[in-house]
Amino acid sequence: MSDWPVGLSTGCFYQRSIFDCLELISRGGFNIIEVCSFPVHLNYHDPDMVARAAHRVEELGMETYSFHAPFADHIDISSSDPSLRKKALAEIIQAAEAAAAFRVRYFVIHPGPESWDLKEQAERFERLKWAAETLNQVAECCSRLEIGCVFENKLPHLLFAHTSDLLWILATMASVEVGVCFDTGHANLTGDIHSVIHKLSGHLRMVHAHDNQGGGDEHLAPGRGFIDWNWVLTELDQTGFHGGIILELSSMIDTQELLAEAKRAKRFLRDIGRRLALSRPPTARASKRQQPRAHGPSLTPTWPSRCWKITSYLLNWNDLSLKTPGSRSRRSLKKSLGFIPRLGGWSNIRLKPSFASPA
Repeated sequence: MSDWPVGLSTGCFYQRSIFDCLELISRGGFNIIEVCSFPVHLNYHDPDMVARAAHRVEELGMETYSFHAPFADHIDISSSDPSLRKKALAEIIQAAEAAAAFRVRYFVIHPGPESWDLKEQAERFERLKWAAETLNQVAECCSRLEIGCVFENKLPHLLFAHTSDLLWILATMASVEVGVCFDTGHANLTGDIHSVIHKLSGHLRMVHAHDNQGGGDEHLAPGRGFIDWNWVLTELDQTGFHGGIILELSSMIDTQELLAEAKRAKRFLRDIGRRLALSRPPTARASKRQQPRAHGPSLTPTWPSRCWKITSYLLNWNDLSLKTPGSRSRRSLKKSLGFIPRLGGWSNIRLKPSFASPA
């Protein structure tokens, strides 16, 4: 599966009202979006505003693929202070309810604090446990709201930046439905982009796509930085990833330039996906699976007029009995099966004729 849908995050316009940018995004060639929860952009505390925004998305024929949970220094689900954790949970739950109003597939969460003093290594495991406790409640809420819950890998200096952190938190979740949003830019800065794809392949639900040159979280368009996108998408294809890709681009450029960059990035990623699809079409993959293994003769020999199937066998090679048309065929087949290792011997191999057309 390499025909991944590519959408755009409204976070590109996080300092403007969502109502001012939806039509721009639509005209820019995007009908799939992720909604940003920055208060100036969308006040998720206001149900009326949320409902109007969701209605506007539908009017424009767009789909809200995902909704990004709020993240800020004061929203710390790993805090040692129970009252701060409770407030952080309340903020995230309210955002999840807003996400449900948009009927999203995924609710994306930064699973930890936005600032963390690395001197607090002694607290590290305790913070992980407090975060896990809160995230279990968030996941339960998402399940009730019928939206998917995904955790995003983060920047190198923060909790949950590394693959081991995400694997640990996923193992503590009561629900097996919780997944991962693979942030390419963060993984590139962390230095474990290869590890994230493979070790978390069974959990990957969606991708936040942006690039950088290794020095900071620049949120460049894919292809403008140092990430090898041909490799990334090839590996995602081989792991069976079938989610969506959301572009997360910097808002530090002119609106028209931003939309032009987004459109170019979408075509860039779609072209790679198209080449992957054409290089291994589904019919070729199915044909390859049906071919016999190259390391030895097939256990299903084929004759010009009929094919024979091994239907049962016991253990003792010396009593080999083959129900075939003639002694010559029996000798030929017995010879062809001689490569089978004598694991305690074979006793009785019966062949049942199947009247198939000649190969």
